[in-house]
Amino acid sequence: MKRFVVCGGGYGGLAIIDRLLAGGMPEDVEIVLIDRMPFQGLKTEYYALAAGTVTDVDIRVAFPKNDRVRIHYGQITSIDLDNKLIHLHEDDPISYDQMAIALGCTDRYHGITGAEEFGNSIQSLSSTRRTYQLLNDIKPYGQMTVVGGGLSGVEMAAELRESRPDINIRILDRGPRVLSSFPVKLSNYVSDWFNEHEVELRSHINVCQLEQGVIYNRREQDTEAIQSDVTVWTAGIQPVKPVQDLNVPKDPQGRVLLNSYHQIEQYPEVFVVGDCASLPFSPSAQAAGAQGEQIADVALALWKGETPKLGRIKLKGVLGSLGKKSGFGMFGKRPMVGYVPRVIKSGVLWISKNHFG
Repeated sequence: MKRFVVCGGGYGGLAIIDRLLAGGMPEDVEIVLIDRMPFQGLKTEYYALAAGTVTDVDIRVAFPKNDRVRIHYGQITSIDLDNKLIHLHEDDPISYDQMAIALGCTDRYHGITGAEEFGNSIQSLSSTRRTYQLLNDIKPYGQMTVVGGGLSGVEMAAELRESRPDINIRILDRGPRVLSSFPVKLSNYVSDWFNEHEVELRSHINVCQLEQGVIYNRREQDTEAIQSDVTVWTAGIQPVKPVQDLNVPKDPQGRVLLNSYHQIEQYPEVFVVGDCASLPFSPSAQAAGAQGEQIADVALALWKGETPKLGRIKLKGVLGSLGKKSGFGMFGKRPMVGYVPRVIKSGVLWISKNHFG
């Protein structure tokens, strides 16, 4: 029996499994899914869990139940590519014939002192639960700060404003405006929404250190101390440590370089999907899912002795929320703002929750 191991039950990993099961997988192949949780957590909605507007169970998706899939619960500590072994915390290693690394990302702290200790995370379900507790324990009129004005930071601040109208909320960003990678029209709409809802926006902030209750901003002449009861860190991501430790070629962001079939060139039995993979677009659930389907198509073709044929991955767009009644998005090169993109995002979430469960 050949063993195809999927490391990580997120968007990319489950897309691989779903496609393999639907595509006529050979009878002598077994799928093993390794994950530290007994269900998928919908990571795109962790900001809402942290804000307290959804419950934990609202963002869980059951893993697929199939006789061809064996689920192994455990924390992956390292991957030995030469010996085809996956090492687990306090458990025996698992061997593989083929493997897909779908372990996702963790926060990137850019070497800033105190950022990991005092910058609360929404990158994992367990860290998001801790962040939820801290945010909802802030006393009325207290101060919460988001470091990073990208998509995650914007959604976090907006959702918390809906949950906690009694506290002060600010976003600190290194760029000139929130969502600086998006068109100015879209960014201006989001900025206006925050101004209307009394969320403070500060740009060109150079965070150089975090301490308990204080964020330090390095300026040309001095260092400014910015008070914050709770700080949420959304200022960058990187692959998780087991991928960081792999001795394979990577891009400047630490993501693994792959061939046209999403394989590690020196280890063609190993695929990499999602946030750990070097792709020509920003990491996202949509990209991970599309890439996961292609990886399954490659594996199915190779098992049949055929040459895989893959097209170019085409993403449909990006969606973001501003609370439950407003949102924004990019559909191709067209920006869209207001109620419609929020409704579309709710529909996408419904599909995600019901597709595998």
